[in-house]
Amino acid sequence: MTFFIAIKENIIISFKAITANKMRSFLATLGIVIGITAVTLMQTAIEGINRAFESSIASIGSDVLYVQKYEWFGREDWEYYRNRKDITMKHYEFLKRNLQTASSVSPSVGTSKSIQYQSLYLENVFVIGTDYEYQKTVSLNIEEGRFFSQRESENGYPFAVIGMDVKNAFFPNSNPVGKIIKVGTYSFRVVGVVEKQGSLLGLFSLDNRIIIPIKRFFKLYGTKRTITINVKAVDMNNLDETRQELNFAMRKIRKIQPGQKNDFGINAQEAFKQTYDQLTSLIKIIGLIITSLSLIVGSVGIANIMFVSVKERTKEIGIRKAIGARRGVILSQFLIESSIICLLGGIVGLLIAYPISLIIDAFILPTVMPLWIVFLGLFISLMFGVISGFFPAYNASKLDPVESLRYE
Repeated sequence: MTFFIAIKENIIISFKAITANKMRSFLATLGIVIGITAVTLMQTAIEGINRAFESSIASIGSDVLYVQKYEWFGREDWEYYRNRKDITMKHYEFLKRNLQTASSVSPSVGTSKSIQYQSLYLENVFVIGTDYEYQKTVSLNIEEGRFFSQRESENGYPFAVIGMDVKNAFFPNSNPVGKIIKVGTYSFRVVGVVEKQGSLLGLFSLDNRIIIPIKRFFKLYGTKRTITINVKAVDMNNLDETRQELNFAMRKIRKIQPGQKNDFGINAQEAFKQTYDQLTSLIKIIGLIITSLSLIVGSVGIANIMFVSVKERTKEIGIRKAIGARRGVILSQFLIESSIICLLGGIVGLLIAYPISLIIDAFILPTVMPLWIVFLGLFISLMFGVISGFFPAYNASKLDPVESLRYE
C-alpha cells in the first residue's frame, strides 16, 4: 500500500514540476513528438500498403499457377523472353488431359480495345478470351447475371461478361444483362458482371475488362499470339507438387532436353510477395534508422533537461531523504517525470500523425492506423522516457541527504 501511495505522490510531484516549467517541458518533448509522428506515419503507410497489396494480389489467387512465355520477375532482358516460343492451345489441351494434381485448367488471352454502348465510349478496355472453366479456375465472383456456359464457350457465342468499371460507365443505374455492346466493331450480348476487384498493385484496374469466349476471340483477333494457361491446384498445401507436375508436363510437350533451361515461366502469387517483401524490408530498415535517430536525439534532450532538474531540486531531494524517502522513491520520482514528458510527447505526436495520415491516404498512398499502431507509439514514447530518465534518476537517488541540504 505504501508503494502505491509513494507512486501517487511522485506522479503529483512530476506533474507540478512539468507545469512549473512549461516552456522547458515543451522544448524537451519536441524531439519525441517528431520521432513518434515519424514512426507512426511510417507504420500507418506500411500497414496501408500491406493491406492494399494483399487486396490487390488476392485476384491472382494463392492456389493458381500461370504458365506463360515469360517469368513475372525474370532477370533476363526482354529480347530473351520475346524470342521464346509462344504458349499455345496445343499446350493447354495437353495439360488439360494429363495433369493429375489440378482441379481445373483454363486458357486466357488478352488485348486492348475500345468499346461502345449507344453513344458512350470507353478506350483501352482489356478484352480477355477464355473458356467456361475460367470462372472456377481464378475464383471469379459474379455480381449480376452469370458466366458463359460450356456450350456457349465451345461454340464461340458472342457473349460477354463485363467488369465493374464498364458496368458503371455504361449502365450506372440499370441492369446490363441482355444489353448489346460493341467491342471494336463487333457486337456482344452482356450475360454477367464480375464483382468489383479493385486494382493490381495500383498499376491498373482489374474492373476495366470484358471476358469473352476464347473461340470467338481467336476468330475475331487471330490465333498468332501467346496465351496464358491458368492452373488451379487441387490442394493449396500441395502447390509445389502441382508446380513440379506442371513443369515436367511442359518440358515434355516443348521437347526440352535434360539439363536445358525452361523456355516458359510458371508464375504464382508468391513471386509478387517475395519481391514486395524485399522492397518493404528495405523501406522498413531506412524508416527505422531515420525514426530511431529522431527519438535518440529527443531522448538526449530529455536526459539533459532531467539532469538540470535534478541539479535544481537537489535541496528538495535532500529534504525528502531526510524525512525518510528511500532511494527507490527518489528514483521512481524522476523516472515518472521523464516518462510523463515522453508520454505527453507521444500523445501529441499521435494527434499530429493522424490527420496527416488521412491527407496522405487521400492524395498520395493508402494509410491505415489500427489501434496497435497507437499503442506502439505510446509504448515507444514510454520506453524512451524510462531510458532517458534513468541516469538522472539514478544520480538523484544516490545523492547524500546532508550534502543535498547544504546545496544552494
